[in-house]
This record gives sequence, structure tokens and C-alpha cells, in this order.
Amino acid sequence: MGFLDFFRKPAKTEPVNAAEQDSAEDTVYSGMRVEVTTLEGKMLFAGKLANLRDGTAELYQYIEGELPQSFEPIPVKIRGYNDRTRKAVFMDGTITQKPKHVWQVDGLVVTSTGNDRAFFRLDTNLDATATTFRGVGAGEKPCKLLNISVGGACIGSQYLYHTQDTFLLKVKLLEDRDVSTMFCQILRITVRGEGNYEYGCRFLELNETDQEKITQNIFAVQRKKRGSS
Repeated sequence: MGFLDFFRKPAKTEPVNAAEQDSAEDTVYSGMRVEVTTLEGKMLFAGKLANLRDGTAELYQYIEGELPQSFEPIPVKIRGYNDRTRKAVFMDGTITQKPKHVWQVDGLVVTSTGNDRAFFRLDTNLDATATTFRGVGAGEKPCKLLNISVGGACIGSQYLYHTQDTFLLKVKLLEDRDVSTMFCQILRITVRGEGNYEYGCRFLELNETDQEKITQNIFAVQRKKRGSS
């Protein structure tokens, strides 16, 4: 799956209106985490929206991908995640580079929303640990990090957990980076065989700094994998 998998619904023709953001279910808002790609689906960068007004906004860039060497306006697809409604939000717009990793967005329109995965999910196969704090089996157990996104992860384990269980996930995404630590809650369980379970999890209690750090690590891993292929 590519970075974006847009729902093929009729696009709204009106620009995002900041005055309507608090009442509309599919609203965007300042502080929303987003990914920005070209029209062909090539990742440019991840960041957050700010200063929304009458179909315009600013994008504060977290980390760059492969940005074009041009200061001309660039038509883009923008994918965000509404933390309030827990829905993916898909937008179109045109961005222009400003100083200090800030981008001006013009012609911002919401094209669709849905219960799709919120962000690009990076496939991995990394050693990790899951630490639970309740029950007979409480303690740190080995597991495998199978994939990760800004909002959650999938782990493989030989230990049986249950939906809504919480645990502390620790994993080193890159050898030259610190260990990443995320508090997780299990949403889905897939049995792959006797003593072989996969757990789809969401991250809990992440602040903006944590989200940015995870985003940077994910795309650092992606760039390294792309460079070695």
C-alpha cells in the first residue's frame, strides 16, 4: 500500500471554512497532524496544520522527505487525522515554501473522510518488548514489532493478551537512535497459529513532542530502507 489510499467519493467544492470547523464532523483544525504528498503519491513531508482561514493555512514541517528543488507552488494531497472523531481526513491544496520549514497552503479543500488508517504504516520486523502491569502474566515479555505508524503499531507475540489490555512497548527503530517507548492499547487480535498472535494496537497519552519524535524515527527508517534497496 502506498502512502495514501484515497476514498473515491465526490469532492467537496467549497474551501474549508474556519468558522464551521467546530460543528462539522469532517473538520480540520489547527494542530492536526498531516502527511503531504505529490499528486502521484510521493511523500514530501509530515507536519501539522496551523492558522486556518477561508481555504488557506500554514503547514509546519516535522521532517522532510524528498522535496523538489523549486520555490514554485506545488499541488499536493494532504492526509490528516482528526483526534476528536478518530477519522482520517483527505484534502487537496497548493503549497508554497516559506522560511523556517513553514509552507503556505492555498485552495485547501476537504475531499473525503473515513475510518481509514490515519497515517502511512511502515512494515518492520524488529525485536521489541511488551511490559504489562496487571494479571498473572504481568512483566516484560519479548515480541516483534511488525509495523508502526504515528498512531499505533502491530506486534507479534507468543503470549496471549486480550482486547483493551494495555502495555508499554519498547523498541529501537534504528541502531543510532534512542529506544522508543510507547504506551499501547490492544484493539485487534489475529491468531496466526498455536502460540502465534498478532496484536493491532493504538498509542495512548502521546503528546505533540512524542508524536513528532515517532514521526521522525519512522521516516528515518523509511529513508534508510529506500537507500539500501
